[in-house]
Amino acid sequence: MSTPTADLQTPTDKVSMKVSPDPTLRVNEASEVPHLKLLADEPDVILGADRIPAMVTIGVSPDAATCFGPRGAALMHEDGPLWVCDTGHHRLLGWKHRPVDDLAPADWVIGQKDFNREGRNGKAEISASSVNVPTGICRCGKGMAVADAWNHRVLIWLTPPESNNVPADIVLGQTDFTSGEANRGQNTASADSMHWPYGVHWHDGKLFVADSENRRVLIWNTLPDRNGQPADIVLGQTDFTSRDENAGHSPDAMSMRWPHGIAIWRDHLCISDAGNNRIMIWRGIPQQNGQACDYVLGQEQTDLVDHNQSLYWPRANTLNMPYAITVIDDWLIVADTASSRLLGWHIEDLNTGAAARALCGQHNFHDKGDNRWQPPCANSLCWPYGIQSCGNTVVVADSGNNRISLWSFAL
Repeated sequence: MSTPTADLQTPTDKVSMKVSPDPTLRVNEASEVPHLKLLADEPDVILGADRIPAMVTIGVSPDAATCFGPRGAALMHEDGPLWVCDTGHHRLLGWKHRPVDDLAPADWVIGQKDFNREGRNGKAEISASSVNVPTGICRCGKGMAVADAWNHRVLIWLTPPESNNVPADIVLGQTDFTSGEANRGQNTASADSMHWPYGVHWHDGKLFVADSENRRVLIWNTLPDRNGQPADIVLGQTDFTSRDENAGHSPDAMSMRWPHGIAIWRDHLCISDAGNNRIMIWRGIPQQNGQACDYVLGQEQTDLVDHNQSLYWPRANTLNMPYAITVIDDWLIVADTASSRLLGWHIEDLNTGAAARALCGQHNFHDKGDNRWQPPCANSLCWPYGIQSCGNTVVVADSGNNRISLWSFAL
């Protein structure tokens, strides 16, 4: 499953990417820049794949205990249930209680007739219980929301599903549960349409959706109560009909290239703009369309967007395709996906270009590489694509390792 590229309608003023011409160049950061331990030494539980795989898995047959490229997972409460977007198998897996053993089988499946089948929309027509590349997932009100990315919609269950193939109650981005065209078949976006929505977040009665291929984030100020309900606020564009990369101009504090993760950090709205290799942060929740952010992490300025700030090796203040973010207390946790690591920023350090304090997945801030360029082990990462916190637990969708890991927060 490949990451979609920018569409052909993108203006000619595109983002330029570059890296240091000498990839062998290293600095003394490994010895000179200490880091805090972000998570425990190893996950408490690993689902979907072995803790120490015998070999790299190329393909995974679906059953109740396997995952294939999972891109999202969320504990709805500390003791469960746990729901996982098993993206490559086009299904949602549910555990009634928080799993305590590795490879525990799921109790429920949504999107397929049984645990041993796969295929987009269950190889059938689109419905209220089918999915096509499900990616983002979160608790939403008393139920849950799922970004059903390639059906160009968000599904909402008003109460938690507690059996197989429970249909969703509300759909956003489409007029009904049987439609699945990007932007409802139109060439422009609108307040009630979507194109590849990848991220969802719920906070204090508001629903946030990263409408990624429309290069924007949509905000509903209250829980939607009808199908196709239009959003109230748009960020990343100045209006609801525009959808150009970086709003049709050079990157700045307002524009987005590939928004994905969303979190609220001590009343600050945070959005991971993976395509611009940065985290955008607003003071409070914006109330106006196209409102500019106040800070960025991963870049020194809001008009700079190169991955790792044009360097081959990462640093404590650089990012390379950060897809997901979550928050525990004073800490913002970022999945720096292409560097196969997690970074932690403390609220006291909030400022544009600030360096992270904490790390997981690599030996130091200067290292990168899938599974540290070694065979996968319990505490290595390979393209962590989704993270969610619940209490003192961080749930990681370790997509490249075909697994979900539940970690204890260490700070």
